Amino acid sequence: MKKIYPVFFALALTTQLLLAQDKKTKILLMSHTDTVSTTKNDSALLHQGVPQRDMGDVFRALLKKKSVIENDSVTTKPEFSVIPAIGYTLTSGFAGVLSGNMAFRTAPKSRISTILASADYTEKAQFTLPIQTNIWSKSNLFNYVGEYKFFKYPQSTYGLGSGSNIENENPMDYTFVRFYQTVLHKVTNSLYLGAGYIYDNHWYITDEGPVNGAPNDYALYGKTDQVTSTGITLNGIFDNRDNSIFPTRGFYANVQYRNNFRWLGSSIPWSSLIVDLRKFIRVGDSGNVLGIWSYSWLVLHGRPAYLDLPSTSWDTNTSTGRGYIQGRFRGAQFFYLETEYRYHITKNGLLGGVIFANAQSFSAAPGSALQAIQPSIGPGLRIKLNKISKTNVAIDYGFGRQGSNGLFIDVGEVF
Repeated sequence: MKKIYPVFFALALTTQLLLAQDKKTKILLMSHTDTVSTTKNDSALLHQGVPQRDMGDVFRALLKKKSVIENDSVTTKPEFSVIPAIGYTLTSGFAGVLSGNMAFRTAPKSRISTILASADYTEKAQFTLPIQTNIWSKSNLFNYVGEYKFFKYPQSTYGLGSGSNIENENPMDYTFVRFYQTVLHKVTNSLYLGAGYIYDNHWYITDEGPVNGAPNDYALYGKTDQVTSTGITLNGIFDNRDNSIFPTRGFYANVQYRNNFRWLGSSIPWSSLIVDLRKFIRVGDSGNVLGIWSYSWLVLHGRPAYLDLPSTSWDTNTSTGRGYIQGRFRGAQFFYLETEYRYHITKNGLLGGVIFANAQSFSAAPGSALQAIQPSIGPGLRIKLNKISKTNVAIDYGFGRQGSNGLFIDVGEVF
C-alpha cells in the first residue's frame, strides 16, 4: 500500500465522523453501537472530583452555551440525527456523504435500539449505501440485528495468501449487495443464541490483471462475472463487558457458523466459521485498559468464489489489519491477533491514547497451508465524543510490511 494522503472535513451535526482512507480505498462512514450491554463502566470514578468533558462541552464552551443535563435522553420517542460531510482521496476525488442515525427504545426499560444509514457519491461515480439495524424487543428477550449494503466501488486485489506481493496489484470493479438478518434469544444475562439468513451478491465483476504482469491469482482461482452466496447462520454471543462501546473489563465471544446452499440460490455450496474473542483487563486504578482480540475466519467446506473468501478488513466492522489497505490479503483461512493498550492523557477524559500491535496470517486457496505472518504496529489518539456513552473518535496510524502504512479514523473503538 502506498502512503496515504487523506484530506477530509465535515459539517458534523451529531456524533459521527467521516472515515477517509487511502490512495486505493474508499470514503466510508462507520459507527459502532451498543449491541449487547448498556451497563455503563466506572472508569470516570477513577478521577473523582475532576468533571468529565467531551467534544460537546468544548463546542458549548466556545459558543458560550450552558451545559446540557447529563442523563440518558433516549426514550420511546425516536431521536434523529443527520450528518452532511465532504471528503477527498486520490482514488475517489471529492465525495459527498449524508448519514442518518435514529435511536429509540421499544419500551421504557428496553435496551436502546438503533438504525444507522449513510450514502456517499464521488466525482468518479462511486456509490455506497450501508445500513445497520439493532432492534431490541420490549422485554429484551429478542435482539434483531441486520446488515444491508449496496456498493458500486472498485477495489484492487493483490493475490491469494498472506505471502502475496503488494506489487501484484490487480484493479477490480464490481457491484455488491448484502442482506443479513439475525434473530438472537436471551438464554442468560450474558448469553444469547440465535439464527439468521444471509445473502451476498457480486455482479458486473471485472479485473484488469496485475499491473506488473505477474500471474493473475484471480484468474487462476476462477474468474466469474457474477456470484451469489446465500445461506443460514447459527449464532452465539456471550458478553459480560461492563460497557460494549468502551469496555474496561470483561469478556466477549461471538461464534457464527454459515452454510450456503444451492437450493437457496447459492452459485456454489460452501460453509464457514467465524470466531470473534475479546478480553479486556483494567490496569490497576489508573483507568487504563489492556484489550486482546482474536479473530478467526475459516472456510470449512467447499470452494467459495474469490470475492467471498476471507480478506483483510472485510470483517463486519471492517476493523482487522490496521496498517494495511482493505483487501490487502485474501485466502481460505484467516487467523488474526491484536492487542491494544488504552490510556488517559487528560484526567477529564477528553483525550486518550492507544498503542496497538496486530498480526494476520492467511492461507491461499482452500486446502493450502497458512503463509507468512504479517504484523503491524502503531499509535493512536482518542477524543471523547460522548462522555455518557463513553464513545471516542479513534485516530490511528498503522505501519505494516512492504511499505504499508496509513491513517485510520473511526467512531468508537476498533474492538
